[in-house]
Amino acid sequence: MFLRIWIGLFIQQQYFTFAIVSFNQPIFPPNSTWNQNATTFVKQNFVGTYPYGIFINSNNSIYVPNRQTGQIHIWLNENHLKPTKTISSSLTDSSSLFVTTNGDIYVDNGYKGHVNKWIAENETWISVMNFTSPCPGLFIDIYESLYCSIQMHHRVDKKWSNGTTTTVAGTGVQGSASNMLKTPCGIFVDTNLDLYVADYRNHRIQLFRLNQRNGITVAGNGSANRTIELNHPIGVVLDGDRHLFIANYGNSRIIGSDENGFRCIVACSGQGSTSNQLYHPRSIAFDSFGNLFVADQSNHRIQKFCLSTNFSNSQKKKTTNRYFHLII
Repeated sequence: MFLRIWIGLFIQQQYFTFAIVSFNQPIFPPNSTWNQNATTFVKQNFVGTYPYGIFINSNNSIYVPNRQTGQIHIWLNENHLKPTKTISSSLTDSSSLFVTTNGDIYVDNGYKGHVNKWIAENETWISVMNFTSPCPGLFIDIYESLYCSIQMHHRVDKKWSNGTTTTVAGTGVQGSASNMLKTPCGIFVDTNLDLYVADYRNHRIQLFRLNQRNGITVAGNGSANRTIELNHPIGVVLDGDRHLFIANYGNSRIIGSDENGFRCIVACSGQGSTSNQLYHPRSIAFDSFGNLFVADQSNHRIQKFCLSTNFSNSQKKKTTNRYFHLII
């Protein structure tokens, strides 16, 4: 009997892993809505001009880089009026960042052509990836591999945890075929290691399944099923049910989806600077309560759109950020 129990445990340990992601993926009821009038979370005095990136971890700490000063401002609580911590660096023109579960920060260094990592344990910076283009899409998967959208070379590269770098999407030449990209921007990698790419100048969202070089258009131009028209999509995230949320840069609005399809969810009246408008939204992130934060690039601010759908108490407590995986 003891042997049988031990074998069972061995099989479970061999074939199942318990993954924890560092960001929030709320599970929304169908047809969820957000308050159409946002509050301004951060103004230009902290984020500088043309903020690109924002990251919210599972504890609702908010990270925003200032592209002019190279500083990264951190709010440990969204109710704080001023940053709790500021990290200085030599970064310039940062367009994306990602924070891991242990607090390490990966940041694109703009046209200098590399990704830097701030190691939380000893509070030092190191360079971890080099290329010849800005990286407007930066992501760390559950196995600690680093993904970067090489914007000017129309591809997405992956640096594996063993140090090897490979191209996982795009050919390096711009185009609209299923295996090509045209100025890729924001990216998202789910727990199955499927890659979603905001294919900016092809006006579409491409899904590249694990080890597949031909993408599937899941929103925008060329999608097999009627979805929604996109105009220069630049940021993409998934909720807990793998529904897409898109920063639609060209139309200055945010697109969301659920089991009923795609629709505009905030800033649907058109480009502007009022509380219900955006001007070139760049990136988006959710807190654990489903509130939506937007880097409102040309308004030089971070906007917060509160979820107005009534959640049950259990839904409001916390996003599920832990997953079981079957490893083949």
